Amino acid sequence: MLGAEKNAESIVTGTWPEDNVLSSSSDSPMEMLLSLFAGQSCWELADTRASLGGTSSDLMRTFKCRCGNTTFFENSRCVACDHALGWCPACDNMTTLLSTAEGKSTLQCGHQACGVTLVKCRNYTLHGVCNRCCLSENSDAKDADLCDYCRYNDTIPDLSVPGNRDMWLQLEEAKRRLLYTLDLLKLPYGTKEEGFVPPLAFDFKADKLLQDKQWRSLGKEERVYTGHADGKITINLREADSVERERNRVLFQEAHRTVVGHFRHEIAHYYWQMLVQGACESECKAVFGDHAEPTYSEAQKLYYEDGPKPHWQAAYISAYATMHPWEDFAETFATYLDMVSVLDTAWNVGIHGGCDPTSAELPTMVDAYIRLGVVLNETNRAMGLIDLVPEILTPAVVTKLGFVHDLVRKASLHS
Repeated sequence: MLGAEKNAESIVTGTWPEDNVLSSSSDSPMEMLLSLFAGQSCWELADTRASLGGTSSDLMRTFKCRCGNTTFFENSRCVACDHALGWCPACDNMTTLLSTAEGKSTLQCGHQACGVTLVKCRNYTLHGVCNRCCLSENSDAKDADLCDYCRYNDTIPDLSVPGNRDMWLQLEEAKRRLLYTLDLLKLPYGTKEEGFVPPLAFDFKADKLLQDKQWRSLGKEERVYTGHADGKITINLREADSVERERNRVLFQEAHRTVVGHFRHEIAHYYWQMLVQGACESECKAVFGDHAEPTYSEAQKLYYEDGPKPHWQAAYISAYATMHPWEDFAETFATYLDMVSVLDTAWNVGIHGGCDPTSAELPTMVDAYIRLGVVLNETNRAMGLIDLVPEILTPAVVTKLGFVHDLVRKASLHS
């Protein structure tokens, strides 16, 4: 199979670069693919999760409409029966939205075991960028017409600008996947009113206008930087432009550049401030290095002048991680969330060889991620796509993932 050897080298745990060996199995990618699906037809895969000890109610990536059609995390309407769909906060699941006698805006969760009365999120009703619902019983509360995820938005794009609504939709879809994963891991986050320090909030802004399919600057003082500051995550709307994003990916020689990847990276800075700062900084320094020496601005200047450290693949998850210990932590944390999301999807759709990332220990997670990565990378290459799992999981990188894993597990116990 073309690229199989290179594919294995791209993600294995081992010594960089001479001694890379697949720690989890000596099987070829084709043998791995066959073992993952174990002779099941595509129709049987949907039922496999139950046999592995789970239930259909905890599936994230696929759901069922009342008509029996499979639906997905981003859907707002069933393509088979045209019923409206939405996320019910009571049963924590995608559901068919049923009409009620109370009026057009009041709906009912279509799951028989739930059946609560719902209203669509304001951003669902007015702008079509959300697919979550609110409990109608909370209609008198502050921002009751915003769902549990949209209430974290401080700034939304200027919707009078053509194209901004469609790019905002992409940001919201990525944000929902991020927050779902945080909920899955039981990681704490919340608002200032709820007593969270730092409080989480999102700004979605643009510093340039798209005219004639070209981004044009509005002025130096208008520059919007994607980043994190004291709980506020700012995402430049430009990152939702697929052409511009791919141009930057190639320019900066990145293996991946995705909208959800930006969210996962920036939330890592949020959790460094919440969980590491003033709590376990010494332990973090022992793994990632001293964030005070050099300073962030000094490290940033050196990185953009000289590039990443030589042979960085031996100890870092990405070139950008070499810039400063804060970025090393953020890139590693984001990779951990990538791994959790992939494993959660594989586990819940019934792919053999996966594991439940909410309970598995790190060695099991890494081993499963490696096996899935080899197969999925080879599948992508068969379609001419970039690798799904391009990272090199060396022992040094796995040690850093271990720090993140322990941090997440401890935080979830106290949430």
